[in-house]
Amino acid sequence: MVGAQLRDTAQELAAVLWREHTVYRERSGGMVIRGEHVRRWISLAPAGGRDEILVRAGRILDGGTTAPARSEAVVPLSAGTGVLAATCRRLLADAAADGARPAPDREAAGGSGGSRKSRKSRKARKAARRNGRGRHTGFSSWVILVCVVGVIALFAYSSAMHG
Repeated sequence: MVGAQLRDTAQELAAVLWREHTVYRERSGGMVIRGEHVRRWISLAPAGGRDEILVRAGRILDGGTTAPARSEAVVPLSAGTGVLAATCRRLLADAAADGARPAPDREAAGGSGGSRKSRKSRKARKAARRNGRGRHTGFSSWVILVCVVGVIALFAYSSAMHG
């Protein structure tokens, strides 16, 4: 019953979100809506609760492969297509904002970027950039740089003194 209801919900949602779309079933039983023209995808899967679905959103990369989900939300299935569409639009906006800046190396190597924890860490990184602290300009980076320069200077001095 949930599978048929999920499929019907995905079809309705796809029509609301995009004029051009592809809807298909995942191996896990969830439904995927692909919008090739906007280079985004939405995934609907049964969540822990009986009347809940897990909604995930991500980008479609060059060549048609999908990037890992960048954001997710749990929505009651009984909430209706309007509420579900609003949630999807918010998640798609998050995915589009994440696509505007390059992915960190950890996530580009296949780490999951869709969990709530990683979303919070992205917000923390964004706040750190806003406050003027870049990723590699902390005190410890300067200490390491000074130590490396010191070792090189010591090696050059030692080489010069001993021939």
